[in-house]
Amino acid sequence: MQSKKILTAGEPMGLFIAREEAPLEEVENFSASVAGAEFNVAVGLSRLGHRAGYLTKLGRDPFGGRILRAMAQNGIDTSLTTQTEARPTGFMLKSRTSQGDPDIFYYRRGSAASTLSPQDVRDLPLEEWDAIHLTGILPALSPECFEASLTLMERAGKAGIPIFFDPNLRPQLWPDESVMIRQINRLAGMADYLLPGVKEGKILCGSDDPEQIGRFYLDRGARAVIIKTGAEGARVCTREGSFRVRAYPPRQIVDTVGAGDGFAVGVISGLMEGLDLAGAVQRGCAIGTLQIMNAGDNEGLPTRAGLEAFMAENRQA
Repeated sequence: MQSKKILTAGEPMGLFIAREEAPLEEVENFSASVAGAEFNVAVGLSRLGHRAGYLTKLGRDPFGGRILRAMAQNGIDTSLTTQTEARPTGFMLKSRTSQGDPDIFYYRRGSAASTLSPQDVRDLPLEEWDAIHLTGILPALSPECFEASLTLMERAGKAGIPIFFDPNLRPQLWPDESVMIRQINRLAGMADYLLPGVKEGKILCGSDDPEQIGRFYLDRGARAVIIKTGAEGARVCTREGSFRVRAYPPRQIVDTVGAGDGFAVGVISGLMEGLDLAGAVQRGCAIGTLQIMNAGDNEGLPTRAGLEAFMAENRQA
């Protein structure tokens, strides 16, 4: 396998995970880790043998130091990661739950990453990278971050570099829902490969029908729309037609956070390695399942040997 270079941009954060099930205000003990959708994808790609780069800004503080250490431990390229004394690193609290999604509380307003701007991406040597991966989180952090995301996607598009985009909606970060829908859909129309979930489709284009979501974004320029349909797997829509890829049933569900990031890791790595869409999405379904069987935002992301063993030993639904 030839290693590929994939650049992502976003906000990694410090993470405190509750060690017991209780409302966050009652939790006595937390475990410290690192979180962030783009960070998770970078970790997953690195574990599969690819070179992941991370464009971001961190505070010169303990959270920033922890994140840099975690990036180094996972082999993530930090040449585009900078630190500043002027702004803090964001962090978050996450509850522990045996049912449903955990509660999450963010401390990220005014963070270092929220100051990313077009000036930070205009002169990047994009020709060094084989693909770009972005989510809808970075553009939600500030107007400057939206413009930075727009500039990065415009430059990648002109250079013919494949763009992967996961809406990863965070309504609480936007001024209101109408702004979120308009801005996310503007960016989504610039992507080659779009990775929405059915619930996101309902918000962004008024339908949770995967076929309608697919047509909505194909009409806006996407090469392929890969709609995550939860326990059913995914629906892949292209101009040539659509098809379903079945999920891998989990043995147990421990933590649902990060499943979409694991799915993105599988799709991006598969396509970069020359798999067809069906094979890449099948890999995405496998890694998404591995994620939800493990605690933490990225602990379930497999090595290549672990991924191959899981796919050989388990069948799709």
